[in-house]
Amino acid sequence: MGLKITDLLVANYMTAFPISVQPKASFREAVDFMMSKGIGTLIVMEPENPIPIGLLTEREVLEHTIFARGMPNKQVKEVFLQPFIKISPDTTILDAAKTMISKKSRLLVFADDDKLVGIITASDMVRAFRKTDYAPSLNNVISTKIYKCEYDDSILNATKSMHEKRIGSIVVTREGSEEGIFTERDLLTKVLANNVDMNLPVWGYSSFPIITADVKISTKGAAGVMAANNIKRLVLTRDNKPVGVVTARDIVDAFQM
Repeated sequence: MGLKITDLLVANYMTAFPISVQPKASFREAVDFMMSKGIGTLIVMEPENPIPIGLLTEREVLEHTIFARGMPNKQVKEVFLQPFIKISPDTTILDAAKTMISKKSRLLVFADDDKLVGIITASDMVRAFRKTDYAPSLNNVISTKIYKCEYDDSILNATKSMHEKRIGSIVVTREGSEEGIFTERDLLTKVLANNVDMNLPVWGYSSFPIITADVKISTKGAAGVMAANNIKRLVLTRDNKPVGVVTARDIVDAFQM
């Protein structure tokens, strides 16, 4: 028997002692740090101030990369940082999920209001929800619009498309077949980390094969596939053809409805 969804606490699923950098760190240093630690969100804070000034995420990395057409020659303090909302360790995962979705915000975990003790992400929440027997439908959260690019499109053009559509991934096609996917994480780990020319074809820096699941999969099933493959986006298919995409944040949305 699974746990009650109301018994899941942030303290048990957050990442404790989250990694941070100082505002004076270079954009390059921040990106290298995110890549080496395998994280998609980096806390930015002054050493003498217990309250962070903001968060650098893969989305901001993508945006600033487009404007600079490569690695920006900037310090972290010069780029836009995501704001955050404070929650406590004894907040339930369900309440944290409601806050994340309704406020469209990132969440940091504080003890006594001024002691940073953790970060809780959509992926962490999905991991928590897998412990319950509750399995809401994915029907209301699936994105049925699949954005694509050709295998010989440039990395820069693929990244621009992701920025314009406000999406974290784009399906890469070859000879009419959906064969790969290019994500914000691919941009970070395969392109920027290796100083790759963004005019090169996106094909060589995409992830293969696409991880898929049948569109009728349950929320817990989708969460399990994502966890097993360490991905945040899952392409859903019908009769072996892509018909939608679901993300970790979508699954969080489904559970808190």
